[in-house]
Amino acid sequence: MINESTVLTDAEVNSVVAALQQQVTNDFRPVWGTDAELTMIPQGSQPPAGSGWLAILDDPDQAGALGYHDLTPDGLPIGKVFADSDLKAGTPWSVTASRELLEMLADPNINLSVLVQNSSNGSTTTGMLYAYEVCDACEDDSFGYQINNILVSDFVYPTWFESFRAQGTQFDHMKQIRSPLELLPNGYIGVFQINNGSGWQQQTAEKHPTNLRHRGHVGCRRERRSIPRTEWLTSLPQRKITHNAQQYLQHLQTLHRRKPAA
Repeated sequence: MINESTVLTDAEVNSVVAALQQQVTNDFRPVWGTDAELTMIPQGSQPPAGSGWLAILDDPDQAGALGYHDLTPDGLPIGKVFADSDLKAGTPWSVTASRELLEMLADPNINLSVLVQNSSNGSTTTGMLYAYEVCDACEDDSFGYQINNILVSDFVYPTWFESFRAQGTQFDHMKQIRSPLELLPNGYIGVFQINNGSGWQQQTAEKHPTNLRHRGHVGCRRERRSIPRTEWLTSLPQRKITHNAQQYLQHLQTLHRRKPAA
């Protein structure tokens, strides 16, 4: 976790890192089988080689200095938390950090999905792919929980993606979801209707798909799922870059902000 924010001290970030370490090791690992060793990298310091990154930035404009890049120089995952944007919106940035961290651990390559097949008119078989995102269904802050007075995100269990599971099964850590693929209020999930080729869409708790081409911040996980990995770019953690590098990154950013297909 790299602190490149101007609104958070290293001490503030360090306290959240400690809470997230407990969440990963005590809550997430037993059900998902994935652990991680978290280290806070102070402002101005370099992360160790061979590590995945969770960059704590101020806002998406600052991520623009990183070219909205998606991979570390070692080709490993990078996540972004926009702390200043969260604070201005009254949202605890620790929940965003928790969500990004857990989703990176469950699907670091942003390429996993679950196929749910359905029958239509008794003869035609249709199918829906569900993105393997573990916090989207219950991402609202009101469903989170406290670790050492730090608010972290709720997350679903693998059973959430298993449509055969009966009610009474535990589908999320806080036991708020009652059935497979259920979305809590303000929750959503990326879906891909494989029969009509419409691409990835965002399905809300109200079951109204919306086109993911209005996909929020460039470089977010939802956006990266909809583009080929060959178009992902490498990144550096520093904010300060040379003028020539700035021009190059702006060029890459322009290439990355493709217009949606008609």
